[in-house]
Amino acid sequence: MTIAMAYETLYTVVLVVLSVLTLLCLVRAIQGPSIPDRIVSINMISTLTIAMICILAIRQHQGYLVDVALIYALIGFLAVVVLCKVYMGITLEKREKQKEGEKHA
Repeated sequence: MTIAMAYETLYTVVLVVLSVLTLLCLVRAIQGPSIPDRIVSINMISTLTIAMICILAIRQHQGYLVDVALIYALIGFLAVVVLCKVYMGITLEKREKQKEGEKHA
């Protein structure tokens, strides 16, 4: 077995492990139990996807895939920021309604 074949096998094993971890994060995103858990799991899926794209870039000797991973990282970061902003808005709105209910009671 040559070194190149050993690296190919290693990359394949790592990709399979990362794929399984991504599926587990997807299950966590669907099940919850809370919205912050879902946001963290979505962020983790994004991170694992970036890692898989970088490994594919190394495996296939394609430099442009690293650029794709960087763009995906930016999009993933913005998605998590937007999700957190929406979640915080909903939470603050619920607190305000709860305070108004306490004042009238």
